[in-house]
Amino acid sequence: MSIRKSIVTACAAVAAGLVMAGSIQALEPVSQINHLTFSQAVALPGVVLPPGTYTFQAGPDGRSPELVIVRTRDGKGLFLGLTRQVSRPAGMPSSRTVTFGEAAAGEPTPIAAWFLVGSSTGHQFLYR
Repeated sequence: MSIRKSIVTACAAVAAGLVMAGSIQALEPVSQINHLTFSQAVALPGVVLPPGTYTFQAGPDGRSPELVIVRTRDGKGLFLGLTRQVSRPAGMPSSRTVTFGEAAAGEPTPIAAWFLVGSSTGHQFLYR
């Protein structure tokens, strides 16, 4: 009888652990990250990104989805800016991650908005 009681107690402990792990994971911030590579210089408000690979991250603290941080491949921060949530344009493939604005001749093309792959909403960068 004590073996059966030990097994039941162990199963209950495992079940409780799984429930707690799920609850803790639900409280952790959900970050939205994409790694994007540009073959030409592009612009964000106040900064020009030379050709290369960058990490775009929204809501780094899990509570501020309007904030976007852009880092170089080695993790150095280049940009921290405010965005506003926008809907993915009709007909835009879900695999496309950015839309571009217009630039004057010789100037880098500005990134107008960034969308996570498959997301129906994105982050429109606020230019002055």
